[in-house]
Amino acid sequence: MVENRAVDVNRVFIGAGCNRIVNNVSWGACGLISFGSQNAVSIFCPQSAKILSTLPGHKATVNCTHWLPSSKFAFKATGWEKHYLLSGDAEGVIILWEFSLAENKWKYVSQLPKSHNKGVTCITAIVTSQTEAIFASTSSDCVVNVWKVDLPASGGDCTVTCLDTLSTGLKPMVTLSLAELPGSTTHLILAMGGLDNKIHLYRGETKGQFVRACELKGHTDWIRSLDFSLPVSINEEPHNLLLVSSSQDKGIRIWKMVLCDSVTNFDKRKAENTLAYYIKGPVFIAGSFSYQVSLESLVIGHEDWVYSVEWQPPSLTENGSCYQPQSILSASIDKTMMIWQPERTTGIWVNVVTVGELSHSALGFYGGHWSPSADSILAHGYGGSFHLWKNVGNEFDNWKPQKVPSGHFAAVTDIAWGRYGEYLMSVSHDQTTRIFSSWFNEAKLKDDYDTWHEIARPQVHGHDINCLAIIQGKGNYRFVSGADEKVARVFEAPLSFLKTLNHATSHLHDDLQVDVQVLGANMSALGLSQKPIYVQASSETRDKSGNDGFDTLESIPDAVPSVLTEPPIEEQLAWHTLWPESHKLYGHGNELFSLCCDHQGKLVASSCKAQSMSVAEIWLWEVGSWKAVGRLQSHSLTVTRMEFSHDDKYLLAVSRDRHLSLFSIDRTEGSDQISYQLITKQEAHKRIVWACSWNPSGHQFATGSRDKTVKIWEVQKEKSCVQLLTTLPAFKSSVTALSWGGSHHQNDDGVVAVGMETGLIELWGLSLNKYEHDSSFLGPKAHVLIQFDPFMCHVSSVNRLAWRNAETNDESDDMQLASCGADHCVRIFKVSFV
Repeated sequence: MVENRAVDVNRVFIGAGCNRIVNNVSWGACGLISFGSQNAVSIFCPQSAKILSTLPGHKATVNCTHWLPSSKFAFKATGWEKHYLLSGDAEGVIILWEFSLAENKWKYVSQLPKSHNKGVTCITAIVTSQTEAIFASTSSDCVVNVWKVDLPASGGDCTVTCLDTLSTGLKPMVTLSLAELPGSTTHLILAMGGLDNKIHLYRGETKGQFVRACELKGHTDWIRSLDFSLPVSINEEPHNLLLVSSSQDKGIRIWKMVLCDSVTNFDKRKAENTLAYYIKGPVFIAGSFSYQVSLESLVIGHEDWVYSVEWQPPSLTENGSCYQPQSILSASIDKTMMIWQPERTTGIWVNVVTVGELSHSALGFYGGHWSPSADSILAHGYGGSFHLWKNVGNEFDNWKPQKVPSGHFAAVTDIAWGRYGEYLMSVSHDQTTRIFSSWFNEAKLKDDYDTWHEIARPQVHGHDINCLAIIQGKGNYRFVSGADEKVARVFEAPLSFLKTLNHATSHLHDDLQVDVQVLGANMSALGLSQKPIYVQASSETRDKSGNDGFDTLESIPDAVPSVLTEPPIEEQLAWHTLWPESHKLYGHGNELFSLCCDHQGKLVASSCKAQSMSVAEIWLWEVGSWKAVGRLQSHSLTVTRMEFSHDDKYLLAVSRDRHLSLFSIDRTEGSDQISYQLITKQEAHKRIVWACSWNPSGHQFATGSRDKTVKIWEVQKEKSCVQLLTTLPAFKSSVTALSWGGSHHQNDDGVVAVGMETGLIELWGLSLNKYEHDSSFLGPKAHVLIQFDPFMCHVSSVNRLAWRNAETNDESDDMQLASCGADHCVRIFKVSFV
């Protein structure tokens, strides 16, 4: 029995999109990239294109992350065993994390005391020595805090102290940059920019106390990004510090800070009245030196707001000194990222590389970042997506797109495994349906069978999608999705997807129709329905006349469906992997809320949001003809979840009205007549019932509710009622998802996965009433098998759990569990019974 055995859980895959916020992404000196996905801080490795882990701790959306040391200070962190990460959220909380490179483990260090009252908008940091770093944070509450971090030389925790708090008046600052002043090791300069179109410079010391130095005017709109270089020598002048700034006025400005002379020769009042002060720029004193700031260059090239600018990270030369390349990366909402460098002869800054120009569906970039070695650049975009380019050229630059992790950028509402478990489909409030699959060829090369990727995006919609049902049974792959609209939509797999899946999983099932006539699908102008592209039509060139109906309201380029031989990148997914819509199911009076399909692939049940009995009907649809063949009345509020029993004889429904309903479904042999009957309706829980799941090999089922309980029930055929077998011990929070998986052991009734509102997942082993040899009756037993590590779980409510179909792994004792949640994540776990 399972209860005598240990259970081991491993993470197989995490799919998540990036929060659509500026300053959300940071590339660390350790080579890993951090970003916020809802309330989690996610970490991904650009080499393997996998999200490695998510860090739980924030109670609000993560706005910004910053590595300590970041790629800018990689040259100082060559021997560091521990790296640190700062993350700030929409409630003003900043958390410090520690990452041990040797153990590959994360640790929550501390939440900063006295953080901000409103959302943190930017964090910037500099490493001043091997044991000390300074960082600054700004927030919508118009306050900038400067902090010092003491890093432990050997074991022990790091400590954080607040050096200074600066008020910025009525206009909040949205970007910061820190640097050490040239010629001095103890004096720092802090640049901040925001809603008043000026750059404010503050000078300070590593011990604290920052004082306003001067302000730089020139930009005509909000300042979005600032970055200091390391000291560089220009025209044989040493000790120049360069500051680059970008703004919503579409311009980039480069400012030069020159070390003038010692203070003894300097008279500030006299200097301010000279012509040079107005021509060259303001002068300020820090310690025993004075500095003059002037505009070095104005860089124009982007056609829209420039959201980020970043200096190329410094590199170490052979003699051990540090070299700052004259190269800037900028990212803009105009869908391009550019690298700028000064011409050798004239010194004029010109654009040397442009990447981007995304498909019609993308809406530009929120930020761009260099890798520590400066051979790769990463952008994150409006669609929560990442875009990575690597310079693969030897003598000449040749920037090629690379694979990156992808996922939803809003709450994931439903998931379902493909018919044979070969892929996982998910739907989300980000208005997309996505398919994730392991890519077999690649896995074989790496001897690691867990390389999962997003391989298609069958639906890109105009409404938030709430539910999904994959049609079981024979024939082509089909699914039904329900969104915040009154119609359910049926989609059918095109030829391009079937061939791509064949590449990915390397075995086509015999019952697939190889004569599918549809190659792919095009998006309509309103983004609501998707029209098929036929195989024979794709070879003919389409004659486009000037008056092409309503679609010319917005010129939408045609999709080019193609068979993918390697995992696709965002540009292909966003546009060319759509499935055609084959039917619309009309009938419900409100937005759809739940869908399910029976195991034979003959019936689909649907429910919608409801506040009255007539609207809360469950509709039954016949697969194929898509006729409505039944309307089941029982509940008075929204039916939250439905499921057919393993033999398709019963349909179970649970609802907001705290009741469960059991319907019998009878099919007349030989004809397609379906008769249904309400067997019982009874109160199941004291609060909303969110989840239900059938025993895959019996007529028992589980229900889970907001009242923090899970109950196990059994259908009594003779009495035509439902009997409560047992109630699991109360959980710590609302139960929002359940999935009952079949066990590989004959004397056991499987494993129930329980997902909670806190994001945590537990596995329970069940042994139902069995007769032992002495024929004494044993009551049902339930015991907890394992509670998942919080670092592995969701950070917000678990919306759905689903065990992978057993056929794919019938040999081993391993089972796979998929989950999705409000934290934008789709996760797959491997559960091993050791």
